Amino acid sequence: MLRRVGFSILFLSVFGCSTDTGIKIGLVVPLSGEFSIYGSPVRKGVELALEELASSGTTIELEVIDTEGNAEKAAEAMETCIDSGALAVIGGVTSVEALEMVGIADRTDHVLLSPSASSPQLTGISRNFYRIFPSDALEGTTMGNFAYQRLELESAVIVAKEETYAKGNQEVFRAEFERNGGRVLETIQYPEGAGDFSGLLERVVSLDPPGVYLAAFADDIGAMINELRSQGYRGKILTTSAFASPEAIEQVGENAEGVFLTQAVFEVNSEDPKIQAFVAAYREKYGFAPGLYAAHGYDAMMVLAQAIADNGAGLASDLWKSMRSLRDYTGVTGAVQFDERGDVQKFPRVYVVQNGNLVDYISEIEKKRKELLEQLRALQEAQRARSGN
Repeated sequence: MLRRVGFSILFLSVFGCSTDTGIKIGLVVPLSGEFSIYGSPVRKGVELALEELASSGTTIELEVIDTEGNAEKAAEAMETCIDSGALAVIGGVTSVEALEMVGIADRTDHVLLSPSASSPQLTGISRNFYRIFPSDALEGTTMGNFAYQRLELESAVIVAKEETYAKGNQEVFRAEFERNGGRVLETIQYPEGAGDFSGLLERVVSLDPPGVYLAAFADDIGAMINELRSQGYRGKILTTSAFASPEAIEQVGENAEGVFLTQAVFEVNSEDPKIQAFVAAYREKYGFAPGLYAAHGYDAMMVLAQAIADNGAGLASDLWKSMRSLRDYTGVTGAVQFDERGDVQKFPRVYVVQNGNLVDYISEIEKKRKELLEQLRALQEAQRARSGN
């Protein structure tokens, strides 16, 4: 049975002052099970956005339904929201959920906005589907280039779950890594429900690659990192944005140190006033800092609110036009503008885990380079001063 929660909240002055719009939005996300590590922060981000948008008596009803991470339940939940009057739905946290939900979006002519689905299969799939998360085509390409050009890895092993998201990432990573001149020694795939990774990773360790790329979801990635460390693997561990949640990194602890991953840009310590305000409001409401998925939930609600405000007729069947024509919106995850295929042009960066935190690798290298140059200048000035005496 689907877990269903509904509530009303004061909403956004752009809809007009003190007028009941009768607008309802569906939020269809996994709040229990393996994928709740993504769905729960998305919900928090959406609800914070609604609070910030709230104003003078205009109300909107938000219907929240827990998919439990099941794609068929996600599609059923979307249909439930639409049947009960939702103008649009935020959902499809995973690519598998989004792929199943698109059929409902098309059949009912309602917009589906995903905060985090990234499979290349979703590109151009429907005029009603949009996502504010970059495609795996960009994420895998970024890491493939980084592995060969920055880390100078000549070979690697790929370990990937037999699943849509993991397949998309590992295929793009492999193609880009090999295009650069790298060699994939082996691609090891494992089925849904595999709980013991010791045998798979013994094979990785026996191949002794300088790098291993893990394409899966957070729980599996964490378990594989721990197993690789316990078996004494000394090479570089590379993975995807699925491991970008603070909860996942905290669960792995010290073993996560030095792990590289790609993610869309969200800097919790940014000096950008908009991001600072978001982080402060999130901390005040929930007691801890937001992560990547909370930020994308927040921006998803803000983007949808703007599109609804621009949709003069107020018809669900016309909302896609407002989504397509959205311009000059900058959220906490960067600029959001959809192309004709429903994708955003956000370019992921590579982050490394340091002291339990995600650090932008290129920015950190540049920072250290500048610090070294300053130290050298200070040393040269001191030497000149001494020689002048």
